[in-house]
Amino acid sequence: MIGISEAKIYGGIVALTIFNTMTRKKEPFEPLRPGKVGIYVCGITAYDRCHIGHARSAVVFDVVVRYLRQKGLDVTFVRNFTDIDDKIINRAQEEGIDPGELAEREIDHFYQDMDSLLVLRADIEPRATRHIPEIIALISTLIEKGFAYEAAGDVYFAVRRFPSYGALSKRNLEELRSGARIKPGEKKRDPLDFALWKAAKPGEPKWDSPWGPGRPGWHIECSAMSMKYLGTTIDIHGGGLDLAFPHHENERAQSEAATGKTFVRFWMHNGFVTIKGEKMSKSLGNFITIKDILTHFHPEALRLFLLSKHYRSPLDYSPEALKESTAALDRCYKALFEAQTVVNLPIKKKRPLPPEVEKDLSMISALDKQVEEAMDDDFNTALALGNIFEAVRGLNRILQHASKRPSALYKQGIEEACSQIKKATSILGILTEEPQDYIDMRNKQALAASGLTKEELDRLIEKRNQARKKKDWQLADNIREELFEKGITLKDTPQGTIWSADL
Repeated sequence: MIGISEAKIYGGIVALTIFNTMTRKKEPFEPLRPGKVGIYVCGITAYDRCHIGHARSAVVFDVVVRYLRQKGLDVTFVRNFTDIDDKIINRAQEEGIDPGELAEREIDHFYQDMDSLLVLRADIEPRATRHIPEIIALISTLIEKGFAYEAAGDVYFAVRRFPSYGALSKRNLEELRSGARIKPGEKKRDPLDFALWKAAKPGEPKWDSPWGPGRPGWHIECSAMSMKYLGTTIDIHGGGLDLAFPHHENERAQSEAATGKTFVRFWMHNGFVTIKGEKMSKSLGNFITIKDILTHFHPEALRLFLLSKHYRSPLDYSPEALKESTAALDRCYKALFEAQTVVNLPIKKKRPLPPEVEKDLSMISALDKQVEEAMDDDFNTALALGNIFEAVRGLNRILQHASKRPSALYKQGIEEACSQIKKATSILGILTEEPQDYIDMRNKQALAASGLTKEELDRLIEKRNQARKKKDWQLADNIREELFEKGITLKDTPQGTIWSADL
């Protein structure tokens, strides 16, 4: 990890460093245009429901955008939709519907999933089918410059005409050549060449072009759309690691061949989501949809899980891991809820705060700087979360002291501590709900899971209260234990016995 002493300094401020896939190292980040950042992230191919792998990429770059904006940068964020592709056409044929109808349906599903996960909408969300003129113009430029050729209605990019092909993915041309084949029906000159334009087949969507009716290949759309909205050179291009080759390699080749300029300054790729160590993907049939996960877990628990490891590391999914994230989320909300309760108590006595409380308050006051240092180190959300969780533990210690020796002097410190925690978590898109609302939701879930009605629970609490009045401690303890096993915790207060989910 790059520390403060190792990072470059610009104007007295520690520079953000980003791991650049192109160079395979962390580099200090400065926008091409001072104060302004252009980011392009590859979106979904709209033919099926999004899975947790899509969620990871979306959440990772959502946090990148949030953080850059918090640093005061003017970010233009572009995320595309591939709405015409072989997968879309094949799935539409299977369902007996129009490819455009299928794409619209799955784009709507994408928004439902991402809105649930609190993923911000991109500033610009272009679709391939709405940028056919730009795609045709870019292909024409590549033909004119000798980097592409037409073959019976298809157009291919001539990979060997671009000398640095393979530099992004670190692939050797000859090694690629040995494993490449020309499929039946393809008219390309070299197995490495890739399609920019595909001649129309019967029953497929098509658009007119100088080479006859057809549709764009997959890679060309991102080059055409990113250049339209962000210019010939963009600051950051992101996506999953599986896109580095061939998609991003091909994007880079066709874009730089057309313009003669660097296409992307910083390439960012998030790691795979795995299940029991095996890469998760639709092609392997081992994927889990966001919709299915959110029927069992809170969206913020999923976000927390997705950010619990550094974005470049693999992340292994399991229900147990989501339960751990839920427990961590519960602890945070419970601390904020209890903090609100303490702050609202009508305490007038001003007892001095113990030294250990002052120490925890000082530790929490440094959270903003700690999180900034973590995020400046290639968006290290895992380290940032560690700092946040330590601050929550500190807040809990403060609350314990406050409950034993109440003092009005706690209020300002607790409010400032909560503010620091909320500010830090806002970058990550967690702890966005009102603590009372979250606790009420979890209590409702716990009651439903217990198999008890509210009336039955109230009767058991009253039965226990009567047992305590009669000093039948055995019965009172048995009722408490019975409810605890059902996920419900009882707490005796001066105002009476209250219950809550066992968070």
